[in-house]
Amino acid sequence: MSDTPGDVPAARAAPLLEVRDVAVDYVTGRGRLRAVDGVGFELRAGETLGIVGESGCGKSTLGRALLRLVPLARGSVRVDGRDLASLRGDALRRLRADLQIVFQDPLASLDPRMTIGQSVAEPLQVHRPELGRGGIRERVDAMLARVGLGPELHNRYPHEFSGGQCQRVGIARAMILEPRLVVCDEPVSALDVSVQGQIVNLLLDLQRERGTALVFISHNLAVVRRLCERVLVMYLGRTMELAPREALYGAPLHPYSRLLLDAVPLPDPAAERARPAFAAGEVASPFSPPSGCVFRTRCPAAQQRCAAQVPALESADAAREVACLRWREGVTARW
Repeated sequence: MSDTPGDVPAARAAPLLEVRDVAVDYVTGRGRLRAVDGVGFELRAGETLGIVGESGCGKSTLGRALLRLVPLARGSVRVDGRDLASLRGDALRRLRADLQIVFQDPLASLDPRMTIGQSVAEPLQVHRPELGRGGIRERVDAMLARVGLGPELHNRYPHEFSGGQCQRVGIARAMILEPRLVVCDEPVSALDVSVQGQIVNLLLDLQRERGTALVFISHNLAVVRRLCERVLVMYLGRTMELAPREALYGAPLHPYSRLLLDAVPLPDPAAERARPAFAAGEVASPFSPPSGCVFRTRCPAAQQRCAAQVPALESADAAREVACLRWREGVTARW
């Protein structure tokens, strides 16, 4: 049985989150940049999806698009069948309570002028004012205790805490409303390795208790393997592969997925030295991405047709999708 929650119930449930053909553009001094291009997936209650890729691949932009923090250039994001872009006023405000985010920089994401008790209480003051001052304080103390921070810390400020403690505050603030979906945007990348494990275990425990769906954005493949049931691999804004965790880590179908996994050092030095590798090359500019397959300029299996044809995201089996013209040839198994 998986050590992550929701495997069997999630498979039978209707999707909580439906993402269809999402594209996001930024206008910069160098022109228009398409940061996300045609990404789609579904997520069910209690399920965790990992989104991986190198810096600049569009992971964080996609995470913000899921919460309507950046506008879409194309596509749709639906929560319980409701198009997020179409909601206004009270309807959007009510849904906001179910959609939360944990940011990468734990200290920068907290207001330095507010105590941690005030930061965690703020979502309740906005969305649950009927609790009253005493009820809010009770829930805040209980949540801080749940993330390992005693009530004696309630009135301290963020600068008095370590990075790991600040991230616990960020998680408490995100979870205090018992949201149905939480986007975790590189939540452990700024933390020491020993603290990363504590934060991952905390997220798993809270998810089991509350049935929260998680979108976990990270470049740490070991953490993603520990936490996530499925993994979405992105490169230059596009989906390269979407697969169950063990299928992806055991036998990646896309050359870029293989590149990412090969970049993770093996614990056995002899095995690491014996492992074949290839020169990964430089990431292409997102302002002028390669024609055809955007990964072709770095791909050891690229052919002439890869420059002429954009590979469609197609089903490799019932649970797996890949965007590669040569995946049926087993190219990732031959280097």
